[in-house]
Amino acid sequence: MPLLTENHRIERTGTTAELFVKYPHLQENARAFRARALVNVDPKCLLYVQQRELAATTPADNSVTVIGSDDATTCHLVLVRHTGSGAACLAHCDGSNTRSEVPLIVKTVTTLSSQAKDGRLELHLIGGFDDETKTSHSLSLSLLAAFQKQREDIHLVTCCITELNDIVTDGIHRPVVYGIGVNVKTGEVFPASFQSRGPAEELRSARTFTGGQMADIYDTSKQEVKIGPCKWSPNRDIAFWLTQDDDTILKYLSTSPLAEPPHFVQHIKTTIQFLLEHPSSDSLFPGGQPQLFRRTEQGGWERVAQQ
Repeated sequence: MPLLTENHRIERTGTTAELFVKYPHLQENARAFRARALVNVDPKCLLYVQQRELAATTPADNSVTVIGSDDATTCHLVLVRHTGSGAACLAHCDGSNTRSEVPLIVKTVTTLSSQAKDGRLELHLIGGFDDETKTSHSLSLSLLAAFQKQREDIHLVTCCITELNDIVTDGIHRPVVYGIGVNVKTGEVFPASFQSRGPAEELRSARTFTGGQMADIYDTSKQEVKIGPCKWSPNRDIAFWLTQDDDTILKYLSTSPLAEPPHFVQHIKTTIQFLLEHPSSDSLFPGGQPQLFRRTEQGGWERVAQQ
């Protein structure tokens, strides 16, 4: 079925600029979204999604109020929500396998919404900017094309992507919005920042750094974060990057060196250090079991001891 906006079918376009000319209300919606105040989300109610991860839940979840993700430069944050069930899935997509990721996102929401009698699937796309290599443009178009191919009717509500998420400061293009949150109780979607990116932040970053594919990190039925098991092999060569200056790391390990948030380089170094300290992933997953985390009464995530 088609991708829709304001109940009209969105026709395939060759560029994002053409899309926004054809559907000017998407520009207005993007401007309104960009202008909203940035919310610093309380970690005690947050389920954080890293790059190449997705997470979904419903309003009945007692452990999660907000699903959020940030640090998106050329990456796009993809939110699909069912207005009847309130089920919402947020994914942080980097273009690694868009064709398989989009059906997974949609299926995750439709499965959680199987009992809903009314409602529709709504899509919010945020991320990218007018970068020199046009990486953002390519990802924007591939995401729109993938959603066009889904069987379900999907209504595009927010499309704050690429040139509509671009600002020029001192001659340098950057994203306006780097992160978003969705309140799963109310359905509100908003620009967001996060002080906490756990649990198991370094492990999750290592999984992505070593080529892990899109992973669903949350079991809403058990209200548990589930990481792995994942595999990587020893690679001492990556120690090379710990000897390099910040500019070199940015140049070679980022798709958008001039637009990264201030903590990007330290994040990369911490991830590499973690991989050097754990050259094989096997020791992190005893018995080949995933790492599981549950919300504590204090609001943090605590690892669950497994039999």
